[in-house]
Formats: sequence, structure tokens, C-alpha cells
Amino acid sequence: MMVSVICLAYNHEAYIRDTLEGFVRQKTGFPFEVLVHDDASTDGTADIIREYAKRYPEIIHPVLETENQYSKGVIIARDILFPLVRGRYVALCEGDDYWSDPLKLSKQVEALEACPEVDICAHRVQKIKNGKAHGYVGPGGRRRIIPVERVIRGGGGFVATCSLMCRREAYLLDTPMRRELFFDYTLQIQGSLHGGMLYLPDCMAVYRRGVPMSWTARNIGRHKTGHYMKFISMLDALDSYTGGKYSRVIRARRRRYKIHQFFRKMI
Repeated sequence: MMVSVICLAYNHEAYIRDTLEGFVRQKTGFPFEVLVHDDASTDGTADIIREYAKRYPEIIHPVLETENQYSKGVIIARDILFPLVRGRYVALCEGDDYWSDPLKLSKQVEALEACPEVDICAHRVQKIKNGKAHGYVGPGGRRRIIPVERVIRGGGGFVATCSLMCRREAYLLDTPMRRELFFDYTLQIQGSLHGGMLYLPDCMAVYRRGVPMSWTARNIGRHKTGHYMKFISMLDALDSYTGGKYSRVIRARRRRYKIHQFFRKMI
């Protein structure tokens, strides 16, 4: 198995078909699997996942809950899906986003195979809001390796989650940072610590902004102040884990979260 794709879905009936179509349309010269987790959705999300699993059993592997795991404090990707990952690489896409390029997996695998010193790859992504184009996510328009300092400075929105592909070992690695905050920003940093982040200028996916049941809305939403504290704790853990090597950029990013936290409390 070359790639394991992790897809988390919850009440994404309006979007999940696009997501699954983006997976099954991938043209590759290697096997890949899609681990689709539905967290006991109350709409028709699970039925659509079952439909695709029946049509594409060699690709779509559903994990369907009967009780909501998020509400129990379960970190779904880590606690449920990590043991199921078989691929040499791990790619991510939430159930409300989708891949627009059928060669996405092939391009990223080829790029990472050619750069064994790099553990993580991202690419440009189109943003849409209310069905309309809303700019792009990604740092510019040329292929390059981005140093970890730039990834830390970029914050969680530096690249889109649906653009990430990571080597299995780097993705599954248990670190103090991820114990503090299991978030795509932490993965971006962790994956960049050995060799930086490989960035491709190709726009190969679509990120939907403002979706009510998105991961961000569910995990941050009303609790933004508390999440700023988690981001700060994660950066402190990163500083310790890396022996102060990136202290300067970590302090700058930390200050930004402190400022955001202060003004959030004032609201």
C-alpha cells in the first residue's frame, strides 16, 4: 500500500459525495486506500459513504460509528485510525473539502520519492465560500522546500489540510507537541522538522470556508480563547523538543496568540 488517505466526516451530507469522488477519480500506478470515518452523523453522510464503499471496495474503507466519539473526548484520527494506516504515505482530506486534480496523489508521491530528505508535502488549494471562489491557500506560486521556521511563522492556515501528504513514520510519530494539540498546524511543523516542507504550486484541491460542521467550527468555534492557550502550550512543547533551536520564531508566534487571546477576552 503506497498511500493511506484519512478522511473525517460528520454531518457532511451536502459535501461528502464531492469528497469521495475526488478520491475514486485518482489516477495512480500504485494502490491506495481511503479510511473514511463517520462520527455517527445525524444526516445521510453514512449512507453515502456506504454507497461508495460498495462501489469501490478496494479503495473506500468505512469506519462508521453508532455513537459520537468526539463528544467522548476521543481524538479520532489518532485513537481510531492510526492503527489502520498501511500506506508508506498518509494524505488528509476532511469530508467537506475535495480534491480537484486526479493526479494529486501521483504528483505528491513522485515529489516525495524524489526528495527522501523531506517528510511532508503540501500544495496550493482553491478556497470557496458559499459556492464562490474566495482566493487560495498556499505560500506563493513556485515549487520549493520551505524551511520549518517559515512553517512555524505561518500558523495553522499556512497551507490547507486537504493538501498535506506525509511520510508514514513522521505522521504517526508521537511527540509532546501533538500531545498538547492534535491539529494540522502541529503536523505541518512536525513534518517539517527534518528537511522542511516540500511545496508544489499546482492547485489540486478545494477548501470550503464557513461550513457549519467543519473540523475548525467543531473544535475551535466558541472556544477560541481556550484554543489559543493550547496553541501556546504546543509551541512551548516544540521549543523544548527542539532544544531551543527555533526559539526566536516560536516566541514571535507565541506573542501573536497572546495578543489574540487578550482581545478575544475583551469581546
